[in-house]
Amino acid sequence: MRLAVAPLFSGSSGNATYIGTQKTGILIDAGLAGSSIANALQSIGKSPADISGILVTHEHIDHIKGVGVLSRKYDIPVYANAATWEAMDKIGDIALKNARVIDKDDFFVGDITVTPIPLSHDAADPTGYAVSAYGKCVSVMTDSGKVSRAMLDAAGASSIVLLESNHDVDMLKCGRYPYHLKARILSGHGHLSNADCALAAGELVKRGVKGVILSHLSRDNNLPELAMATVSDGLKEMGILPGRDVSLKVAERSCVTGYFKLG
Repeated sequence: MRLAVAPLFSGSSGNATYIGTQKTGILIDAGLAGSSIANALQSIGKSPADISGILVTHEHIDHIKGVGVLSRKYDIPVYANAATWEAMDKIGDIALKNARVIDKDDFFVGDITVTPIPLSHDAADPTGYAVSAYGKCVSVMTDSGKVSRAMLDAAGASSIVLLESNHDVDMLKCGRYPYHLKARILSGHGHLSNADCALAAGELVKRGVKGVILSHLSRDNNLPELAMATVSDGLKEMGILPGRDVSLKVAERSCVTGYFKLG
């Protein structure tokens, strides 16, 4: 048995990540139209019918747009904490048997163990997830204005971490966004910058993480090449050599980044 991960979409226009074994498949978020997610799954040889659960990180539309339609059409359980359920008023009715309320404790979806990771974002109760099976782990930590030691420890056993590298600070400050939006993004409850991503990635590598996928890049305030260069340079300053000590990749905004098998 193997654990595999495929970032399907990543960015402010929509987010969805597939993680699965031969027996169980889950989605972390479903922030695009259901048809788009179904097509992305098909491109990696999967189907929405293969999905045993949709795990919601928070209620922002770029993370929940397709949750309701996928759950209703394919009879898929949806997992979210109580505060997120309360805030998710845009997904429509979910069958009672498919509305799963989680807390801070580990839970199971088929042969997969899921550990919630509290995040720092301007949402009701945002959470990332560490997903484990057969001795391997993948963590998803995006939409967080800062990374705490608890977050690093929770994701430190992962082989791969999807880590937010949302913006370049100078691009954001000089860009077209209004002041209040810039302040929100730069705050501890906003989004992680490329430079802060580099620091977090370095700490994760020290804990044993071998792969980091730079995720949730801003369309307006970042560039894939800039995110990769900033994180790479930051890691080198910490004595960590990308390509030798850690594999780095940038998640694609509008198509599948790849299908990565662990173990």
